[in-house]
Amino acid sequence: MALLVNGELIDDAALRDERRVIRRALAEHMPDESAAAIDDRAREWARENLIERVLLTQAALQDPAPISEEAIEEAMRAVQSKVGDPRRDIELRLRMERFMTTRTSHVARPRHKDVVEYYKKNRVKFQAPEAVHAGHIVKNVDEQNSEDSARTAIEQVRLALQDGAHFEKLADEFSDCPGRGGDLGYFTRGQMVAEFEAVAFSLAVGEISDVFRTPFGFHIVRVYDRRAEGILPLEAVSAEIEEHLFAQKKQKVVEQYIDSLRAKAAIQEVASPPKKV
Repeated sequence: MALLVNGELIDDAALRDERRVIRRALAEHMPDESAAAIDDRAREWARENLIERVLLTQAALQDPAPISEEAIEEAMRAVQSKVGDPRRDIELRLRMERFMTTRTSHVARPRHKDVVEYYKKNRVKFQAPEAVHAGHIVKNVDEQNSEDSARTAIEQVRLALQDGAHFEKLADEFSDCPGRGGDLGYFTRGQMVAEFEAVAFSLAVGEISDVFRTPFGFHIVRVYDRRAEGILPLEAVSAEIEEHLFAQKKQKVVEQYIDSLRAKAAIQEVASPPKKV
């Protein structure tokens, strides 16, 4: 069966495609659920997803203001490698983005006390393993750089550090991975190669390592901070929580608007149109 949503057809093929995607995701995340239960839920969700998508598209297209040619051309350049003419799809996507932005523009950002309350109620979500904040200087060993030349270059950097040169300045000038003063941010065990982690996690805050070898080449590491295993402090996650709560508030507004569209929409189940020969 197909659907008519305010006169716009959602054919059986579109429903099948959506159902297939949802069924695959449900089977992956609900391995203990029966195939029949997954099929029923996939069928229901596919129907709801497509109805909501059509209703929002219809609402977005009611805005008479055109999308600027500059915005369309810029978006087209971003997908110019794709097959076909994406102009119509791009204009529709831009209209949808504008519509959603306008519809949620009045939503206020969460208050600080809301962030604090969420943190207190969900502290377990912010359990984090031991982490190190470090920067590095690296000289790669590869087809262009021999073992001897890489070692000589990084040992000269180490001598400069001993003479008082700034680690970050040397990282940007001489490292084969320049930028941000060599800053790698925080990382936990298992994110770097074993040889790199063994050194980084053994250093004290502020300490700079000797030259050491990994499969990539020769490194020098500086540790800026260490974070013990445990619950992350509020200040470390407040921005993340704020964005999460803000997204929730906007999503609630969208869902309420979709409900209002559904209440006024004419939705019918119709026989699927015959396939073209």
